[in-house]
Amino acid sequence: MRHVITLIADHAVTSLTPAIIARVRDVVAGGEPVILSPGEAADIPVTAVPDKDAVRAALGGAPIDAIATAVEGRRKSLLIADMDSTIVTGETLDELADFAGLKERISGITARAMNGELDFKAALRERVAMLRGLPLDALDKTWQRVRLTEGARELVATMRAHGAYTALISGGFTFFTGRVAALVGFDMHRSNVLVDDGATLTGRVAEPILDRDSKLKTLTRLATERGLPMSATLAVGDGANDLDMIRAAGLGIAFHAKPIVAVEARARVDHANLRALLFAQGYRREEIIG
Repeated sequence: MRHVITLIADHAVTSLTPAIIARVRDVVAGGEPVILSPGEAADIPVTAVPDKDAVRAALGGAPIDAIATAVEGRRKSLLIADMDSTIVTGETLDELADFAGLKERISGITARAMNGELDFKAALRERVAMLRGLPLDALDKTWQRVRLTEGARELVATMRAHGAYTALISGGFTFFTGRVAALVGFDMHRSNVLVDDGATLTGRVAEPILDRDSKLKTLTRLATERGLPMSATLAVGDGANDLDMIRAAGLGIAFHAKPIVAVEARARVDHANLRALLFAQGYRREEIIG
């Protein structure tokens, strides 16, 4: 068997039962299933990548994800991850805007930018300009609201323990990526810089702005520096500015993504948490750290 389809359940609301596994196995004419985590994840070996629609039909609308991968080179040596709505549960800029009384207005622009309806750089400049004069303590208050996505620590710790290099690359801001990277355990982080005058935000973001193209270039640069083929890389994100790196990576995953990303990505996680990225690489529950 040259490929495998991994089924991962949202374990908070459902269980991956033997009956569901058997139903999918029949549809894809798969081999003997391998349980990665009882009730949560299983591999079904297949000779070719199965039809996605047929697999979804077999799942019958259950909150279970299905990711197809090649058996060879399945475990990746480089992880590059988006931050907002991926490694953390929300959008840090939108939360920051709440302290200026502008959350609803700015979050609307964020949503359109993340779905590819607006130019990312222009939309970022526009949103940051609205925050001019906001006291710097709003950054600390926003940080207190940040919550990690379930499985974030496990994803990074497990991949690092198996020799992978991990990078947090965000169109957000260094104030937050530095803290998230330290909290989760990433090897490095890159993002944008909010300009301040020592007491308040000036309404400007330092140039050049880290955008969609910057994320792709960071992925290719890190792979080249480590002598890795793109097939050995994993990229994950949710917004339009993540799409190029998701397409380029050996395993590119749209995580609870905006419609434009979910449609175009080769693999997607719509239901499960970030542990799904480990199961997609063939890690078993007992191998997961954290």
